Amino acid sequence: MAMQFYASPEQMMRDRSEFARKNIARGRNVVVLSYSGGVLFVAENLSPTLHKVSEIYDRIGFAAVGRYNEFENLRAAGVRLADMRGYSYDRRDVSGRVLATAYAQTLGAIFTEQTKPYEVEICVAEVGSSPAEDELYRLTYDGSAQEETAVLAMGGQADSIANQVKPEHTADLELGPALRLAVGALASIGGEGGAPRTLTAVQLEVAILDRNKTGRSFRRITGNALTALLTKPEAAGDQGPADAAATESEHAGETSQAPSEATQSPEAAGPRESEKPASSKKPEKPDSSDEQDKPATSGSADAASGGPAT
Repeated sequence: MAMQFYASPEQMMRDRSEFARKNIARGRNVVVLSYSGGVLFVAENLSPTLHKVSEIYDRIGFAAVGRYNEFENLRAAGVRLADMRGYSYDRRDVSGRVLATAYAQTLGAIFTEQTKPYEVEICVAEVGSSPAEDELYRLTYDGSAQEETAVLAMGGQADSIANQVKPEHTADLELGPALRLAVGALASIGGEGGAPRTLTAVQLEVAILDRNKTGRSFRRITGNALTALLTKPEAAGDQGPADAAATESEHAGETSQAPSEATQSPEAAGPRESEKPASSKKPEKPDSSDEQDKPATSGSADAASGGPAT
């Protein structure tokens, strides 16, 4: 009689955890962070149609890494749950915490009851009226739920990426610097010999939850708008060689135009030096009004000199 194979529950959970972690690490990473205008999602994704970042409800977004068909089932279930709850009760009753709790229960049940766990790691993010009120929830394959503050990274190198983003992250970051910070962290891993990579707009999937919009706040950033945000603007005070040459030519043109303008409009430039009265010329006759204003005591001096007395 053949003996039935036996494995302890601890060994089974260990094997499932190792299986899920190993397959999740093969996927590309995702960074979710809070910035001054909302919540930013940045994911490495070469496919323009198979999205890793999506909308769940008005002010709630979803991001995932791992097996696509599994986290897409979870996303669709979250959308149905949010729509049903908002329709049955009120739209304000749909929150990120409610969805995170439902996802944790579903993933925990799958991990313990089924032979193969879901090879996924997901994020539920809700944008608030200020960066301090943003909610970021990270849910793993076994149903564990963690609430992160401001920065969340998922994937095989999540710890390394988070350690690079958190020291430079601030709540008042604008969209452009926040995007470049996330992309720089994603590009710092996976290069040949440990060298950083260069990620272009076609290799990224970027979306935001806009804090300033009412109703549906989710929107994607693609094309030229994404390329412009990835390009770091030069400082206003820095001028390259071409800019410096153009500035010098402008100054030279202004200097060369000054004499010609004075020649063309002599009235505006004033009289020439040769036209000014010389000191040897006879002084002009004083005004009679000035003579009348002089004091009368000067008459004796005029009489002594033989001049007419007034």
